[in-house]
Amino acid sequence: MSRQPALEHEWRFPARGIAIRLFLTCWMIYGLHFATNIVREIYLGLAIGDHLSFRVDEYGGMHDDLFETPGRGWHIGNNPGASMLGAVPYAVARPLVDRVVAQVNRQRAASGAQPPAYSSPWPKARQFFADSWRRGYDVKFALAALVMQVFCMAPFSAASVVLMFFVLRRLGATDRQGAWLALLYAFGTPVFFRTGFLNQNMLVGYFALAGFAALWLWGTRNGAVVAGLAAGTCVLLDYSGGVIAAGLLVYCLLRQRVRLVAFVAGSIPPVLLLWFYQWQSFGHPFYPGQHWMPPVEWSELGYQGVGGPQMDLAWQLVFDYRFGLFLSCPLLLLAFAAVRLRGVAIPRFELATLLGIFAGFWLFFSTVNYTRIQYNTGVRYMAPMIPLLFVPAALVLLRMKRGWVYGLAVGAVTQAWCMAMYRDVERGLGLGEPLLRVFTGGFQLPVLSTLARLGGGSELTASGVSPLPLFALTGAVLFGLWRRWA
Repeated sequence: MSRQPALEHEWRFPARGIAIRLFLTCWMIYGLHFATNIVREIYLGLAIGDHLSFRVDEYGGMHDDLFETPGRGWHIGNNPGASMLGAVPYAVARPLVDRVVAQVNRQRAASGAQPPAYSSPWPKARQFFADSWRRGYDVKFALAALVMQVFCMAPFSAASVVLMFFVLRRLGATDRQGAWLALLYAFGTPVFFRTGFLNQNMLVGYFALAGFAALWLWGTRNGAVVAGLAAGTCVLLDYSGGVIAAGLLVYCLLRQRVRLVAFVAGSIPPVLLLWFYQWQSFGHPFYPGQHWMPPVEWSELGYQGVGGPQMDLAWQLVFDYRFGLFLSCPLLLLAFAAVRLRGVAIPRFELATLLGIFAGFWLFFSTVNYTRIQYNTGVRYMAPMIPLLFVPAALVLLRMKRGWVYGLAVGAVTQAWCMAMYRDVERGLGLGEPLLRVFTGGFQLPVLSTLARLGGGSELTASGVSPLPLFALTGAVLFGLWRRWA
């Protein structure tokens, strides 16, 4: 298996055509699996899109991570990067969203209707739905979440698949191998699961991969600027991104010292934007939002829940039956087998950098006590490591016998797809519960499952709606998209 030609050749046909097909395929399938979760990032995205404001006063009390500071109103407790990205498509769609919401609320006011029953097993979800309905926000939340997922989260995830395709081609994969491995990354890892809604953790991983690729494969001053911009954006998205930014900075220092100034220059704009947000929101540019939050579960330990490394927490982050990274995607364990390969296209220093960033990230979150509560959302805090670990894992797959690769791929896609369809890993068998539910209850789509819980809906939605027609339609479109590629 030989290396591919120079970088400029990679954007010619057929690679460009494959990349376009990959993007559209992932975008469609990710959008189809939209989850109806109303996460904290959505509230700030709405405030920015509606008022160009960082205050979320109108949503006060609707989420545990929204809090009020004296004289400054309500804010969210995390970094604003994901909300800022999600606010862009929402602002474009806002005129249509506002018209639909206004019409629905007028009809409800005229009829005097009461909130329909929502048969969720979680009391907080039932309370949230009723509260949102009474305050006239339920339809707004639903449409905003849909817009932010379909036109922000899903395209970013699809773009990361395309980037993975080109990275793997540079590592010696053929176009066909690169395309299949990129699809395995898209639908055989928790990228599929976490793309269901706007999520800053997965976005950190995409920018981490982009920063590393820009430094290593681009290798120019412009590449260093782009890598710095990606590193700074990781911090804007989440403070855990500082571990990735530090790793990329060290890599730049040791490999491309002459480009260090360009890297730092690229990182400045997103960091300044973060400081501006913190100054506007809390009156101090350098304290994180968590500094101002009232005490929540686990935050009383250390500084806002951050203390020293804990072995039990480190173990849970990778092997907990509800959210462990390597139980969520056993395929990623192959990344560590790459150190034994000889003659691989990725140099040893670059491989050490990828694994070193993983080690630093893992160590960091083993100090953060509140990562224990991710049992109700599945793999989350370690999710940014998925793109970085998949690169060496793919190199191992390229060396394995075809039968083993097919078996591992089928198992990985089955697990990832079941997680994306049935998203509850909190109860029962944890990560095994989605497999059980899908194999015993049939295919699902999150949005249809939510509609089926609305007892006040139509007879059709109350009994459940089959996703098979949507799957068949999507399959037909994808067949037409790929049929000319042999």
